[in-house]
Amino acid sequence: MATEFYVKPIEILLVEDNPGDAELVLDFLEQSKVKNTINWVKDGDQAMGFLRNLGEYADKPMPDLILLDLNLPGKDGREVLAGVKADPKLKHIPIVVLTSSKAEADIAGSYNLSANAFVTKPVNLEQFIRVVRSIDEFWLSVVKFPTSGGQERA
Repeated sequence: MATEFYVKPIEILLVEDNPGDAELVLDFLEQSKVKNTINWVKDGDQAMGFLRNLGEYADKPMPDLILLDLNLPGKDGREVLAGVKADPKLKHIPIVVLTSSKAEADIAGSYNLSANAFVTKPVNLEQFIRVVRSIDEFWLSVVKFPTSGGQERA
C-alpha cells in the first residue's frame, strides 16, 4: 500500500533590485520540479521588513532559503547578510549570495559574514539559466530543510 505524505513547500525569499534578473530567477524556480513558494523584494530594507514580519509583510512566512544580491539600493546585501546572521531568530536561514560581483573582497566578505554560498551572475542568458538551475538542483533538490521551518518568530 502506497503511503501518501505532504511535502511542505520550500519558502524562498529573493532579494534582487534588477527586474530582469528577478524575472529570470522567478520564472525558472516557478517551473522547478520542487514545490516552492517565492517572495521577491527589491531592496535590503524590504528584505529585513519581510524577515521581521513588519508592515505589509506581517503575514509572510519565514523563508527556508534567501537568494541575496549584494548591490542593492538603501540597505545593501552585505548589511542584510550581517543583520540576518546576527539575529538569533534568523541566523539559521541559508543565504546564497547571487550577485554580479566577482571581487575577491565581496567573496571573502560574504563568507566572513556567514553566507552559505557565493554565486556570480553570468552576463550570458544561457549561463545565467545554468546558474539558477544549479541553485535549484542543489538547494531545492538535495539540501534538506527542517520540517518546522527552523525557529519560530516571536
